[in-house]
Amino acid sequence: MAVLRAQLGRHPRAVIGVAARCVCGNPAVVKTKPRLDDGTPFPTLYYLTHPDAVGAVSTLEAIGTMRAMQDRLAEDPELAASYRAAHESYLAERALLGEVPEITGISAGGMPDRVKCLHVLVAHALAAGPGVNPLGDEALELIAPSWSIDRCNCAVLDV
Repeated sequence: MAVLRAQLGRHPRAVIGVAARCVCGNPAVVKTKPRLDDGTPFPTLYYLTHPDAVGAVSTLEAIGTMRAMQDRLAEDPELAASYRAAHESYLAERALLGEVPEITGISAGGMPDRVKCLHVLVAHALAAGPGVNPLGDEALELIAPSWSIDRCNCAVLDV
């Protein structure tokens, strides 16, 4: 939890565990409860925490990658079907942690019809593994020159 606090710059909320680690051992993605401790519904099951990954994904968002992906969803039925399957997978995994009626049918990142947050899609791809979230996988490929879970420049945080 101390490493997560250092990564996020704040106290981590509703964390169940680490869903993916960087090769150096630092958390890259955490799995969270579908309801925060104060009772607030929280649809984000997987949360990207690794600062280098967050920065690389933020750059993708800033250069318009989400808009291009969104446009492709409308044009490519196969991509849209795979993205919808990612949404269904996300919902099924979150349901294992308990039902939260306020967020029934709502996953995260804009799934299944929009591309709203690449951080969530990358977190899902890292936690679920390749082939589950096509746009998360694509975003990971795009950031690979600057960050990869198998290659990083950070050291294990000593907190």
